[in-house]
Amino acid sequence: MYTVCFIYPKKTLMCVLASIGFLSSGFYSINVQAANILSCDNENDFITATTTHLTDNTDGTITDPETGLIWKKCSEGQTWSSAGNSCTGVGDTGSYNWLQASWHAQAVNAGMEGQNFSQTDWRLPNIKELASIVELRCFSPAINNTVFPNAQSSFYWTSSSYAPSSYNVWNVNLKFGNGSANVKDLSRHVRLVRSGQ
Repeated sequence: MYTVCFIYPKKTLMCVLASIGFLSSGFYSINVQAANILSCDNENDFITATTTHLTDNTDGTITDPETGLIWKKCSEGQTWSSAGNSCTGVGDTGSYNWLQASWHAQAVNAGMEGQNFSQTDWRLPNIKELASIVELRCFSPAINNTVFPNAQSSFYWTSSSYAPSSYNVWNVNLKFGNGSANVKDLSRHVRLVRSGQ
């Protein structure tokens, strides 16, 4: 028996308990034993990147105790507000090509752009780091919207180069939660991270 899950529009996850048989033709048959439809509206229903997995420091940052990483609560282009511990805006203005995104992180550290929360070591995450906060059961955005409010359902840059081509860099699509490589001159969103102490 296997549990197979599908994400449908409107943030609904359908999981089925099924036996899978492979046919000589190369196709397979699925015999569904039970089905369960779950909503993504409650961020704590599932096991990946749930609200209890991440610590909201209520200072504009989020700590992941498993990785030790400290994330900015807001995407670049959003503004964190201590009143209500929330992110205002939707991050539309925080869209950069890859080189601009790298420069932006340096400008944040220098206090010239965005919010640095008195830290000077913000950077682009690598592909594994950004993938660690993807909420696989959610769709559009595939991230915990309680912890990271108003995140764009779009591509976010990483610092990870794509080995087959120096013109490409890995990014994560927060609409579906998947990673892909794209050319560096495309416009993508940014969520900065720093290593914990």
